[in-house]
Amino acid sequence: MAHDRRSIRLESYDYSQLGAYFITICTQNRDCILGDIANGEMTLSELGEIVRKCWNDLPHRYPKLELDCLMVMPNHVHVIIMITDVGAIHELPLPHNNQTDRRRMLIPKIIGFAKMNTAKRINQLRNTPGARVWQRNYYEHVIRTDDDLKQFREYVAQNSLKWDSDEENPLY
Repeated sequence: MAHDRRSIRLESYDYSQLGAYFITICTQNRDCILGDIANGEMTLSELGEIVRKCWNDLPHRYPKLELDCLMVMPNHVHVIIMITDVGAIHELPLPHNNQTDRRRMLIPKIIGFAKMNTAKRINQLRNTPGARVWQRNYYEHVIRTDDDLKQFREYVAQNSLKWDSDEENPLY
């Protein structure tokens, strides 16, 4: 049975242009496996360190990517990435959910690589081969202005300070 999923892409936005993107990725079932927050300070678990290291290494694999900021939270990751040059990749909204075209898009390619590699390493460490680590999709926001970028940077930087009232916090 095919699942109809709502597209996270902006209609008529040309994803081939240079730009900044705010991304949020949640762990499967929003399990708090990536660390803990005490007094507004995030302390990464060994699994959280795997995630941090993988994201920090991505610009080596994708030279057109700059990692602007990253915050690994207990059950999700916030990142702002900059695409500095995309060449011939075109990321227009996809008609008919064409998976072949989706694999050529830089943003989903980067996120897919990060999710796949962190899940593999986490599952090796936990001895849980094939277990789901991440939720299926992710949240994406195209950052279009300097003010927008400033607000998202502040949100990422302040996220651990607001964990007690964060809707992603299962204890909230």
